[in-house]
Amino acid sequence: MSSTTSNTAEMVTQGKLQINSIENVEDKNSGGLGCCGWILVICSLLFVACTFPITLLFCIKIVNEYERAVIFRLGRIMDRKPKGPGLFFVLPCTDTFVKVDLRTISFDIPPQEILTKDSVTVSVDGVVYFRIHCPISSVANVSNAHSSTRLLAQTTLRNTLGTKNLAELLSDREGISVSMQESLDAATDPWGIKVERVEIKDVKLPQQLQRAMAAEAEASREARAKIIAAEGEMNASRALKEASLVIAEAPSALQLRYLQTLNTIAAEKNSTIIFPVPIDIMQAFFKH
Repeated sequence: MSSTTSNTAEMVTQGKLQINSIENVEDKNSGGLGCCGWILVICSLLFVACTFPITLLFCIKIVNEYERAVIFRLGRIMDRKPKGPGLFFVLPCTDTFVKVDLRTISFDIPPQEILTKDSVTVSVDGVVYFRIHCPISSVANVSNAHSSTRLLAQTTLRNTLGTKNLAELLSDREGISVSMQESLDAATDPWGIKVERVEIKDVKLPQQLQRAMAAEAEASREARAKIIAAEGEMNASRALKEASLVIAEAPSALQLRYLQTLNTIAAEKNSTIIFPVPIDIMQAFFKH
């Protein structure tokens, strides 16, 4: 119940932050230009009309399909939604605009020296894929959305992996990636950024730790091999015991076994074979 309550409180807090950011942008948009502002806008329009059509070269702008333009008029965001794609009109001297790229952007997280939960130092790097889904928030709420996301990704990587053991880090990369993606997405949402994917690229272990892990794996394999060999010998001894019991019940079976062994040796190589003959076989000749 406590974890559910805390998660609910965090969601409510994040919702309030998003609402506050949206209200701040709306407050900026709702504020009028004022008397001086309208005078400057009218002067700008008169200047465009007087210098027509030369000023069209400076007033008409174009943004591509994957771009949007956030227009500022006398320092205020002119509309509640960005312009584009295609043509749009700006006034000289009073309007400025910022182009925002909406395509998915990827960047590498530089290798980070991280101390895991079980006090092992590892070097980990990764890659992050993100895109801007709200151009106005990315321009109005953060000075440099791309740089801020990169720095936050490095910090999130260190904080997330610092709570994991080495075994979890090596075996549960997918879970760690999902956890980082959710954390980054929640943190960058007020900036108008959507983190689509986070991947752990490589985990580099110290050389001494690699040798220790290799020795441990080799010792484990040798132990398993000895256990398997001991089990085989035990099974073979049981089979020999059962065979000896069968031979003890019929003594002539031992003589047949000798003859079978002699036949097998003679079939493989043509050479002189010294083969011990049991006395029991010769007793039949001695009786005559």
